[in-house]
Amino acid sequence: MTKTRLFRLWLVLGSVFMVFLIIVYWDNVGTAHFYLHTSFPRPHPLAPLPTPTHGAEKEFMSDVDAFLQKLLGGSLKQNAPSGKRTEQPSVPASNRPVLSNAEESVRGYDWSTRDAQQGPDPGGQQAERRSVLRGLCANASFVFPTKERSFDDIPNYELNHLIVDDRHGVIYCYVPKVACTNWKRVMIVLSESLLDRGTPYRDPLDIPREYVHNSSTHLTFNKFWRRYGKFSRHLMKIKLKKYTKFLFVRDPFVRLISAFRSKFQLENEEFYRKFAVPMLKMYANRSGLPASVSEAFSAGLKVSFANFIQYLLDPRTEKLAPFNEHWRQVHRLCHPCQIDYDFVGKLETLDQDAAQLLRLLKVDKLLHFPPSYRNRTASSWEEDWFATIPLAWRQQLYKLYEADFVLFGYPKPENLLRD
Repeated sequence: MTKTRLFRLWLVLGSVFMVFLIIVYWDNVGTAHFYLHTSFPRPHPLAPLPTPTHGAEKEFMSDVDAFLQKLLGGSLKQNAPSGKRTEQPSVPASNRPVLSNAEESVRGYDWSTRDAQQGPDPGGQQAERRSVLRGLCANASFVFPTKERSFDDIPNYELNHLIVDDRHGVIYCYVPKVACTNWKRVMIVLSESLLDRGTPYRDPLDIPREYVHNSSTHLTFNKFWRRYGKFSRHLMKIKLKKYTKFLFVRDPFVRLISAFRSKFQLENEEFYRKFAVPMLKMYANRSGLPASVSEAFSAGLKVSFANFIQYLLDPRTEKLAPFNEHWRQVHRLCHPCQIDYDFVGKLETLDQDAAQLLRLLKVDKLLHFPPSYRNRTASSWEEDWFATIPLAWRQQLYKLYEADFVLFGYPKPENLLRD
């Protein structure tokens, strides 16, 4: 009996020792020996070293993940997402939303297909975008809040926008109001994380919108703690070194206009109660507001764009809670100075960038980026939207979003910031 107990003890100790050996190995040579085929050329050169075959590489990494989860997860199986595919109830065959006149007016859907540019990156656009980003992050004279902190300083709850696909070695940081619904659909197809009648979705547009934004559908970085415990940060860093990381951005002021239109010009019960009611009380001097958004709209009670800007500039707003993700700055959602992104796409060049990214990921034969709605909120509208906003407010708003303008190469809107 004593020998059996000793054997079991040595077995457990040996397993733990092996885990630490794996971690030490990954820290020292993992980046060179297990660099996924989906990674892009990086700003810093890597010495050419022999690599295993792609299939063996991903299989090994999956086995290690599974081993760590079994060793560390134990009782977490019922609570943590396990990589098990989610079966969803049957949905109607039509995947295009039924639009009200108001929604069509605000969103402007266009379901026509468009031929995206299929050639190489024109003029090294990606290299230029990444170079600008890295240069500014390294520039000590360019300062903004949270810039100097390390990746370890970022709280887990701030990593909930990083979606992981272990099957293809991809990490996507989603930014609301920047085609994120369809990029989430693409990630679901790639990861096969959602089933319809027992079969993974193959066409991104077949995935209903309500499942796309369900947090249980995606494996995000902030879920790593429940899955891996104290090893979560280390595994995040491993995946950040080896996986291809991308995000899509948009002119910051245009993104704000788009967020305002979709959340406050359309009937949205959640945003009405959580945001519109406080805004109307504080900035429009309204009291006795209706309980529902439909009643408020019928009575002509809507948040104005000026009310929205006041809310963003009010120092009390952030004291109560961080900005909602639809108007939170991109650098606070995706941490571009702590995460070395391989691909920076822009909504303004969405078709070309999406086609280029899927080719570089070597998944362009598996799927195409959906012909999503063409949002009519354009940069040419900025002057009209900001015409009634006082100059001092516009200047304060620019300071609030200046880091996003500069980091992602958007010109300063001089015409809005001077008399």
